[in-house]
Amino acid sequence: MTTAKISLTLNDRPVEADVEPRTHLADFLREDQLLTGTHVGCEQGVCGACTVMIDGRPSRSCITLAAACDSADIRTIESFDDDPLMARLRDAFSRHHGLQCGYCTPGMLATSYDIVRRVPDADNDRIRRELSGNLCRCTGYAGAVAAVADVLSQNPPAALLQPMPRTRQTARSATSPEAASSSSEPISASGQHTASVTQIPDAVADGVALSREVTIDASPESVWRILEDIPTLVTCIPGAQLGGMTGSRATGYVTVALGPIRSNFDGAADITTSPATKSGSAIGRGIDKLTRSALDGSLEFTLSEAAAPDKSTLKFDALYRLTGPLAQFGRPTVVAAIADKILSDMSDAISAKANGRDVDPVDTKPPALNGFAFAWIAIKGLFAGLWRRP
Repeated sequence: MTTAKISLTLNDRPVEADVEPRTHLADFLREDQLLTGTHVGCEQGVCGACTVMIDGRPSRSCITLAAACDSADIRTIESFDDDPLMARLRDAFSRHHGLQCGYCTPGMLATSYDIVRRVPDADNDRIRRELSGNLCRCTGYAGAVAAVADVLSQNPPAALLQPMPRTRQTARSATSPEAASSSSEPISASGQHTASVTQIPDAVADGVALSREVTIDASPESVWRILEDIPTLVTCIPGAQLGGMTGSRATGYVTVALGPIRSNFDGAADITTSPATKSGSAIGRGIDKLTRSALDGSLEFTLSEAAAPDKSTLKFDALYRLTGPLAQFGRPTVVAAIADKILSDMSDAISAKANGRDVDPVDTKPPALNGFAFAWIAIKGLFAGLWRRP
């Protein structure tokens, strides 16, 4: 099998190696570099036990390809032995009984380290949300949350709270070479996402088709005013935030929660609208820097008057293509469930705005599928498969 040569910084030391394109970073760290403090649990990016720091950002090493980490700065739990902030966290985890068997602890500590630096004013609810991607089979969550809150309550010195560098000279995905842009920062110094997509595909002809239709409790005229006003429309889409508009091109990001996994797709889209026919189209690309996954998609929408008075019908026809490690969650049934959740929340928000009611911002509430939703999707798929068998 062919190999790829990578050069990276690992725990403050330069490392060069030849790796197979399919080798995950977790295996590279444990088997090649003998850094066994990185634990492997689910191997699907769900449990968080394998979390390490890549370019200053907590990342799942079991779904990150080692070949994609060329020129990256990687820190595993072994590199924090002399770190004063990590020492405070270790002490707090011990005092608050935030660990039992300890298998999840390296990932928990890496994520907690990021929380303290990035969200120094976090309350217990925020800490729980931030830690939700790290699973503990011993149910030690209360102690872990208390430990992080304890460290934050001690008002760590500003020097300990400086964000870690989040820069990358190059980034290549062995799954999708074009999926990562070079010399870009997925998150700014203030913690705000920044779009970094510069090339949008002309078409997604080989994508998976998805069609949906929703009814909105408002007249077509009032709904159209929202649809053609992109900044207003974005405030109605859960998990979305607009970065800016240049002509017909919009930049921003969308966050989608898949159980405990939160994927942030920074991207751009070219949007056109036709007031005469109350229709429009969009084609764009989003990149999740954490997993080096890419989502390409095209969308056509049409607004018409519904059978009932003062109601509108909004129809969507989309094509999408998901590449990279997150493609394992790209099954049509899962994507359809996410689309239904997004459209339901979006239609409610549009209806409220069109009728002059105040709407709470939804950009901090990403569309989510919890474990029960995944289980139900799996059960439906199983029965559908059995039904199709001769």
